[in-house]
Amino acid sequence: VLTLSATPIPRTLHMSLVGVREMSVINTPPEERLPVQTYVVEYDMNIVADAIKRELARGGQVYFVYNRVASINHMGELLEAALPGLRYAIAHGQMTGRQIEEIMTDFYEGHYDVLLSTSIIETGLDIPNANTIIIYDADRLGLSQLYQMRGRVGRSRRRAYAYFMYRPDKMLSEAAEKRLKAIEEFTELGAGFKLAMRDLEIRGAGNLLGSQQHGNIASVGFGMYVSMLEEAIAKAQNKEVEREVSIDPAIDLEVDAFIDDAYIKDSARKISVYQRLLHIKSKEQLDDMTDELIDRFGTPTDPVDRLLRIAQIKEQARLLGIKSIVRRDQQLTIHWHDDSKMADWDMGAVREDLWKKMKFADTKPATLYVSLNGMKGSILTITEAVMKALSQKSSSKEGL
Repeated sequence: VLTLSATPIPRTLHMSLVGVREMSVINTPPEERLPVQTYVVEYDMNIVADAIKRELARGGQVYFVYNRVASINHMGELLEAALPGLRYAIAHGQMTGRQIEEIMTDFYEGHYDVLLSTSIIETGLDIPNANTIIIYDADRLGLSQLYQMRGRVGRSRRRAYAYFMYRPDKMLSEAAEKRLKAIEEFTELGAGFKLAMRDLEIRGAGNLLGSQQHGNIASVGFGMYVSMLEEAIAKAQNKEVEREVSIDPAIDLEVDAFIDDAYIKDSARKISVYQRLLHIKSKEQLDDMTDELIDRFGTPTDPVDRLLRIAQIKEQARLLGIKSIVRRDQQLTIHWHDDSKMADWDMGAVREDLWKKMKFADTKPATLYVSLNGMKGSILTITEAVMKALSQKSSSKEGL
């Protein structure tokens, strides 16, 4: 199966990073195409009117995306008041297919100057004469949606313009600010892949197996799913498969850990590093990779340093049979997949102050709760101390 996408969603991109899908990137744009000039600004009808006038002055047409059907007619009235005599049409998803088709055809043939519509124009339109797009409430849209809409313009040799607008009195969320900053930053041709990487950083990988996890897949988790998938593919190709039972610990410490542009700017190199981190199976491999990164890119930035420390914690967790380490509020919760690996743990070697914060639940496999109240240091430092304590070995065979 070959899948083509200008902006792969985080789940799809993550699947390629972990090896479920192979990936190739096409970086060569069509000849004589120009990047779209992009602006992220507060909504101002004067800016809207000036942008429309400039496009009409060179014989072009304009998309105005307004994603509220209930008040879209009122927005049309505001446009008409600002630009008397403006030829505009309205299109939205509550119209019949025939109505929408007629409006799109008339716009394509130049009977209208402005197409005022909801996000139904996101895909499928190729109108070379429309080279300005204005998006109202852009902060409410996803990054891939913003990129797809910007792709409606700039489909000829003419310079195109995109205005992403948000309300002046609105307090933007952190995620919305990151999305708008990304769409403004990545304007070069073929930037969809970089935007997908940024979207992955903003939103996370999502649910890799659908909107809900049910049945066996939900039970075994994604790491086991990948293993099962590889085995099934190999079996279909009549290849011998050695099934390796491996734990893929989930680490969620609520910290920002990623490869930032200040450390590695090139997206392809970022992906290579992410892929290698995901497949590290020993401390030696991680140490070698850390040395290589320092040699090639210098001292890791704070986000990269946190990423490497989490990779180290994950490797320790795997060796100890731990399934997950999750921080929520003032508690660190550690769930085991196989607590038999703790049979030779030396409890007496644990620092007294740390031992007082630790409490094991009466479960099988084991579950450990660590209270973070009053503990000094960052969550990473505390987790590293806990992992060091759990790694203490003794000659006795007292388990959990």
